[in-house]
Amino acid sequence: MNFQIDFIKDKVEFFESTDLRDLEKQITEKIEQNKAILLEVESVSHQMSVDYNHGKRYYSAVVHFKSAK
Repeated sequence: MNFQIDFIKDKVEFFESTDLRDLEKQITEKIEQNKAILLEVESVSHQMSVDYNHGKRYYSAVVHFKSAK
């Protein structure tokens, strides 16, 4: 019986919300979860857009995780 462990080296996660605090909370929770599997934040990109018909703001973010060295 062969037992082989493969480690995750890269992972990209996408987040979106209509509230900036909620978006930050989602990202913070995911960072803590990924620390448990030895991943750390490599980069973060974010964007805000406005729905001019309804005046709502939409926030989105992309977080790139890489294996901890």
